[in-house]
Amino acid sequence: MTSRRRRLAERRKACGFNQEEFAEAVGVDRSTVQRWESGKNDPQPCQRPRIAKVLAITAAELDALLVPDAYAPPASRNSWVAVDSADSDDEFDALELARRVSASDVGRETLDRLGFAFDDLAAKYPVSPPQDLLQRVRKHSAYVARLMDARMTLADQRRLYAVGGWFQLLGATLHIDLHQNDAATARLQTAATLAQHAEHREIEAWCYETDAWRVLTDGDYKRALELSLIAQNLAPSGTSAAIQATAQEGRVRARLGEGQETYSAIERVHLMSAGMVPRKETEHHYQYDPSKALAYTATTLAWVGDPAAEGYARQVIAELAPADDVEKWPRRVASANIDLALALLGSGRLDEACDAAQRAILSGRIVPSNHWRALEVVKVVENRQLPEASELREVYQGLKALPEGAK
Repeated sequence: MTSRRRRLAERRKACGFNQEEFAEAVGVDRSTVQRWESGKNDPQPCQRPRIAKVLAITAAELDALLVPDAYAPPASRNSWVAVDSADSDDEFDALELARRVSASDVGRETLDRLGFAFDDLAAKYPVSPPQDLLQRVRKHSAYVARLMDARMTLADQRRLYAVGGWFQLLGATLHIDLHQNDAATARLQTAATLAQHAEHREIEAWCYETDAWRVLTDGDYKRALELSLIAQNLAPSGTSAAIQATAQEGRVRARLGEGQETYSAIERVHLMSAGMVPRKETEHHYQYDPSKALAYTATTLAWVGDPAAEGYARQVIAELAPADDVEKWPRRVASANIDLALALLGSGRLDEACDAAQRAILSGRIVPSNHWRALEVVKVVENRQLPEASELREVYQGLKALPEGAK
């Protein structure tokens, strides 16, 4: 937490406050400020607007100061795609130089480069450890925040708000993956605000879709359905956000046991995604392609108890991991193996189901927010008192899983 202590304390001092004066200004006691700066506690959401005002910074800048360091990657896992160290400022030096030589304080070249940087990070999302990717997102978000008060045309301002919204949205997604819910909430709210200022309805729709997934994993299916429907209403027709929100609806309805509505959502996803052109070589987290439809169908059918989930899960695995090399797996292959395990359990092929679950868990591709999906398989195996139960539970414990009751 050294980095956070230095960042927050330096900003406080730059504003001319000692700890006692700062505590009085924001309405807390000195010990509370000490805990914030040591990283032992986070300010409550209701306290953050006052802190930002006292420190004369934006909500996004405060978020960059207060977001805790991401979880360190497990020592035994080194198969994710490496992300450039956040300690290197070369990229931001280049961005700053490009900005200074342009005609305005924030020029087209700077905005283009920020857009390219976002696309690069969104493409790395499926194969990179979230704790590493988050460091780059923080850096870019802070840089965007510094540009907010610069002189620019209205068109450039709108573009800056939009790219800032994309970075905040990706940051929120990474926080959700790491089970850092307070930070995820703050970033989602900021992303939605920036999207509204930019009049960018797709980003706003993605915010609701992303939150729908989060509350679904918490077991609040009714709220997840509401959010996915709001996202569909906001998303421009034919966009990736519209397709993803529909897929999210299907998954929620599967959890609710609404079979007819589930199949209707699956059919709509396939119809909408059929005309999408797949990206070459890499996928982009916020750009839908037909291969994603296969993965979401596998999950949805597995949850609704349809044996057809097996075929879809196997197809995803065959297309994305033909050599069965876990070192090259994107996250969707791990998820597909969990879907396959659920389908095989439903059809009574218990040994194969346990093997598929173990492959998913041992791949190192399951992020903390998805541990509950692996836990579902473990519990089914244990409830059926299968001989493999103890071994599967032991493998699952290596994930540093959620508490037993978590969903």
